[in-house]
Formats: sequence, C-alpha cells, structure tokens
Amino acid sequence: MKRHFSSSELFELRNHIPIDTLIQTHLRLPSKFSDGYFRFLCPLCNEFQTATKAKTNLARCFRCERNFNTIDMVIICKGLRFVEGVKYLKKILYNTD
Repeated sequence: MKRHFSSSELFELRNHIPIDTLIQTHLRLPSKFSDGYFRFLCPLCNEFQTATKAKTNLARCFRCERNFNTIDMVIICKGLRFVEGVKYLKKILYNTD
C-alpha cells in the first residue's frame, strides 16, 4: 500500500501549526481563556473541561479523556478522512488555497 505522506510531513503538520490557532482561527470552535488556560468546546462531548499544552502542541478534554493533535482535531471537526484532513492542514501550513 502506497503512503501518501512521509513521517516528516506528518510531524510538521502536528507540530508546526499551533493547536490554539487551529482551534480558534481555522476551526472556529467556541473558546475562551479561563484560569490562565485556553479552553475550547470539545467537539466530542461539548464541554469546556479542556486545555491545550503549547510544549506538546496537544489539546485535551478532561471530561471524555481524549487527547487531540492537529490532525485529529481537523478530522473530527470537519468530518474528513485522514488524507483530506492532512491536505487541509497542508493548505494552512503553506498558506495555499
């Protein structure tokens, strides 16, 4: 089976698009700052018991106990398959339409 994307491409998409920016600007999920943390409405359980961690570029919902990277977030929020989700993120990273 042919791989569509290299490991380095996927690493770049997971780590070079800030998850906060993706959530707030591109996916436009309801979000807020609370207790010094960026919180967003979890796309799975619709709760604000969430946070992001810039060091790992991951988002977490403490209610449904899920971690999300940028690829996961796009797939879930946009209802895309993996390949389409990666292409969506590549457009963001490289500012192409």
